[in-house]
Amino acid sequence: MLHLAPLNLYGNDIGFYPSQYESAGELTHPCVTIWYFLDGYDMCMTTSFLIPFVGVGESLPMKWAMRLRVVLHLAQALEYCTSKGRALYHDLNAYRIVFDDEGNPRLSCFGMMKNSRDGKSYSTNLAFTPPEYLRTGRVTPESVIYSFGTLLLDLLSGKHIPPSHALDLIRDRNLQMLTDSCLEGQFSDNDGTELVRLASRCLQYEPRERPNPKSLVTALTPLQKETEVPSHVLMGIPYGATFTPLSPLAEACSRMDLTAVHEILENTGYKDDEGIANEDTLNSKKKGDVAYRHKEFKAAIECYTQFLEAATMVSPTVCARRSVCYLLSDMPQEALSDAAQAQVISPVWPTASYLQAAAFFALGMENEAQVALKEGSALEAKKIAASSK
Repeated sequence: MLHLAPLNLYGNDIGFYPSQYESAGELTHPCVTIWYFLDGYDMCMTTSFLIPFVGVGESLPMKWAMRLRVVLHLAQALEYCTSKGRALYHDLNAYRIVFDDEGNPRLSCFGMMKNSRDGKSYSTNLAFTPPEYLRTGRVTPESVIYSFGTLLLDLLSGKHIPPSHALDLIRDRNLQMLTDSCLEGQFSDNDGTELVRLASRCLQYEPRERPNPKSLVTALTPLQKETEVPSHVLMGIPYGATFTPLSPLAEACSRMDLTAVHEILENTGYKDDEGIANEDTLNSKKKGDVAYRHKEFKAAIECYTQFLEAATMVSPTVCARRSVCYLLSDMPQEALSDAAQAQVISPVWPTASYLQAAAFFALGMENEAQVALKEGSALEAKKIAASSK
């Protein structure tokens, strides 16, 4: 199910790359969003707010007409970028799409920066990675089209379905499994079939068999619905709306304020863990907590490692705490590994995403850090929405 979730306007990304921004800033198109700088370090958008394409919360399922508008605008943005010699886009995914204050979808410039131009970087889960990248380690214009195909599947299903599984469903004509239940009655069988056919073309194993951006625009234009209705009306949001800022933990991670991150996790304790109460008797965990509290990070790492090796049930909080200790010990790769492990244990825990963002920032991987922040923000919005019911 596709929904909307708020995201903060500002992201204090001091390590951002100005030269790459200047290059992306040459692109001027209503479907492309460009970032700019304030006072040398604050990073803002030229639009008034951000909403991730795949947000969360049960209140705003995205209508079919709006989903079609999103992918058309995205295709138009890719066509424009290609015409300007910027056919490569780093790790195209739903979190690269944002909305302006009129609710119109735009393509973030993040994917045009850092490692995107040399075609050597791709951070998506391997299940969603273009097959040629797995063979050659390089992203090509055709790889971008493959990723566009995964977005079409997201649009239709409201879920992030691995392309291989989706293609199996398509071959078996099991389209009902691919369709978001929220879309019932909103589109015809012919429209659904056309979208599935387009996604299948984008996901062809051989890159040369995939359509180009211009073909995507041509295919998606006649499918558009309610074209006279403003985007903000289709999305059910007020014109010029404002949204909730990042949480304190997310803000601290975005600023790389590790002292604040340490304090927040200390104050949070283990309330986000489930089923590990019986492990409290393990001495190593208790010693780790004491060392963590007193900022003795080397000792905390050693004790938490002993606990994780001996525990019968793994604690995401211990992984998170050890991740913070690694960050404060200038060991970002180890910190990223622990944050990822915390997410494996607890997939809907925002803290794991935020700590991954901090580790990415420490590694100089700003694009990936911003995506992780957005993922954490979306998970947190869903958690808040669920608790308010």
